Amino acid sequence: MTSETILPHEVTALAAKVVEANRAEGRTVVLAESCTGGLVASALTEIPGSSAVLDRGFVTYSNQAKMEMLGVSADIIETFGAVSIACVWAMAQGALRHSHADVAVAVSGIAGPGGGTALKPVGTVVFARAFRNSDAAPEGDLRQMDGANRAEIRRQAALVALELLLP
Repeated sequence: MTSETILPHEVTALAAKVVEANRAEGRTVVLAESCTGGLVASALTEIPGSSAVLDRGFVTYSNQAKMEMLGVSADIIETFGAVSIACVWAMAQGALRHSHADVAVAVSGIAGPGGGTALKPVGTVVFARAFRNSDAAPEGDLRQMDGANRAEIRRQAALVALELLLP
């Protein structure tokens, strides 16, 4: 891989591992991104040959987009919020329903500098991973990113999402 990329090296290096590992498994992926705004999909598309792995990505920044594009219910958003395991699980399931991919990763969070609360401070990011035709229990994770600014929180979130795409 060349150094001619618009993203940080550690992000593109991990994206290259994701593309190669999923290509070797014959597996395709779909993304449902909120706070990362397409950064994870962008990282994958920096890698030559990523079209064999990336089916599509959904950037559902607003709650309305989450509901319209991914079928997240208003009840989930009203009850748990957009930054919740319930919401990202629904986002991942919706991404699978609206794609041909084998695995979905969803991410939503509060990148700041505003928008945080006592229960969900800036840097709170939630992730979910779902597999097509799987009866497995929902996989979700809530993390508190320690980034000093919005860009750093988004970079850290993209790295976690890419890790979740590794077989």
